[in-house]
Amino acid sequence: MSFIGLADKRILLVDDEIDLLNLLETVLRKDGFQQIDKATTGQEGINLCEKNNPDIIVLDIMLPDMEGYDVCQQMRKLTYAPIIFLSAKSDEVDKLLGLGIGGDDYVTKPFSTKEVVFRIKAQLRRNDYVAKSKEDKKIEFGDVTIFPQTGEVRKGQQPISLTAKELQILILLANHPNQIFSKSKICDLVWGEDYVGFDNTIMVHIRKLREKIEDDPSKPQWIKTVKGLGYKLQTRGYQG
Repeated sequence: MSFIGLADKRILLVDDEIDLLNLLETVLRKDGFQQIDKATTGQEGINLCEKNNPDIIVLDIMLPDMEGYDVCQQMRKLTYAPIIFLSAKSDEVDKLLGLGIGGDDYVTKPFSTKEVVFRIKAQLRRNDYVAKSKEDKKIEFGDVTIFPQTGEVRKGQQPISLTAKELQILILLANHPNQIFSKSKICDLVWGEDYVGFDNTIMVHIRKLREKIEDDPSKPQWIKTVKGLGYKLQTRGYQG
């Protein structure tokens, strides 16, 4: 029995044993997977990873052109997709090495194809759960809701369009309600640069934020100016 979205998941199989690749592909297709890429060398696997952005990777450690550990490290620069190592090495040190450099699971040869499919599904379920949990996280104050993972902001039911910097400032203030941030601190955390020359830029961004989220921008209820110190998102004492 398969779970929802199985056919939409892309799998990358990397192993120099062609018969094993074909066997895994057959079993996976019978189980409902439709998007399967195969590679017989490490470099080919890296190229397919970059090109097709797989949802999960099954990677052999012993490859003709490079070790799977090295392939894993290069793939980690391209994707956060789960990586399951396949290996004839059963020593604990090899497993720890594989998991330590970015692998998510380790299967020792010889293995049952059913076990590999089970582990693939388990990793995909876990990954989907983590992604969904992140999507569900939101920041709320008054009638404003921020979804940091998607960059979506709503006032009531109406979406608000913010620039990237406006969004970063709003998330910074909203994640630390009632905490004062100086202009230099906002500049450092949002722009990553020294404050010199940014005074007017920050004031303009704050003004535009107020115009978008405040009911009366001239008398801001949320984004408060603390004279001589900076700005804060005030929630303490609000009775709305």
